[in-house]
Amino acid sequence: MVEAQTLPPEFKAYNMHDIKAIRENPQSFVGGWSRRGRETAQSDVDALLVLDADLRAAQTAFQAAQSRRNDASKQIGQAKAQKDEAKAQALMAEVAELKVTIEGTQEAERVKGEELRNLLASLPNIPFEDVPEGADEQGNVEMRKHGAPNILSFPAKDHADLGEALKMMDFEAAAKMSGARFVVLKGQLARLERAVGQFMLDVQTNEHGYMEINPPVLVRNEALFGTGQLPKFEEDLFKTTDDRYLIPTAEVTLTNLVRETITAEEELPLRLTALTNCFRAEAGSAGRDTKGMIRQHQFQKVELVSITTPEQSPEEHERMTTCAEAILKKLELSFRTMLLCTGDMGFGAKKTYDLEVWLPSQNTYREISSCSNCGDFQARRMDARSRKTGEKGTRFVHTLNGSGLAVGRTLVAIMENYQDEGGRIAIPAVLQSYMGGLTHIG
Repeated sequence: MVEAQTLPPEFKAYNMHDIKAIRENPQSFVGGWSRRGRETAQSDVDALLVLDADLRAAQTAFQAAQSRRNDASKQIGQAKAQKDEAKAQALMAEVAELKVTIEGTQEAERVKGEELRNLLASLPNIPFEDVPEGADEQGNVEMRKHGAPNILSFPAKDHADLGEALKMMDFEAAAKMSGARFVVLKGQLARLERAVGQFMLDVQTNEHGYMEINPPVLVRNEALFGTGQLPKFEEDLFKTTDDRYLIPTAEVTLTNLVRETITAEEELPLRLTALTNCFRAEAGSAGRDTKGMIRQHQFQKVELVSITTPEQSPEEHERMTTCAEAILKKLELSFRTMLLCTGDMGFGAKKTYDLEVWLPSQNTYREISSCSNCGDFQARRMDARSRKTGEKGTRFVHTLNGSGLAVGRTLVAIMENYQDEGGRIAIPAVLQSYMGGLTHIG
């Protein structure tokens, strides 16, 4: 069984996984977590069922003791009215004993409830049945490919060498003020990054119907719990001195817009987008992509989030992925779409597509977007529900998120694919109007 992390008090009112569903069909959860490579899946479920039974037993005992105490308290008055002092004394003694019993059952309920919630919060989402099984990225499946890999007729330079040669990308100055994994962009390259982000926003809002949002980049821990970054992935976050966190992605803020709300199902799907700075500690990535802009502590990203009914989410997932693909197609960059296997998916995902763009300097495809259907996993943690007009019952919404796209990695792909032998960068046709008609950098 996995060692569960302790949840802060503010998280304890929320759901994680449906314990009733686990109780009714435990083997489906054993199978789901086993498909994700969890060797402890059976013991996890066994522990959940024991904690659930202990919790319900404590709740039942508490209710029974409380009910008996109320009855006995009434009978004391009746006994005294009948001047039956012996009976009154016996009832008073019983009430005193019941008070101790009630306190004990309350404590048992608190302890078992906390243990159950902590364990539930540590367990990942259950993958959809059509997600291929695999241990790591080697088990991912290529779904489609757009454009042939761009094989240059000269030795390809990587983006860092190109940017430094143009004197528009300064890693040394960034390191002096901020340390490793930061960059200073200058001049036309800074403008190109701005153009890329604005272009992405315009496409997603004007052509794909996403509503632009300008959210905070500082959030409380409840927001990160809701989208699944806490408590498991705290080491990858930057925390402020007042116990807030810098967002690792606008998925956090956009998804939490429906936190603790009931949305009319007639309004779904909600489609939201934002261009924000994102901040990641990149814990565990020592030695990986240390050169250049591939893996930075601070970067910009256009995020896509959809809030749907359970019936809408599979189709919305496909739609969101094509919305992200459209950016790469308009930029005329070669890419492939990968269906991630169970062992390579994120903690909160039920199904994920990765978009991988071709980088000539590495002679390979690199991830530039992930689009995930989280089902009701995040909605349970946020208590986000929907209801049909005229009906009383509610149900959890489904949430989806995807990059549309990572701006820095898109800039990298443009620089490398649009370079010439002399080190100039051609500007993609769709970006030239954002660059004041400029056709080349350098």
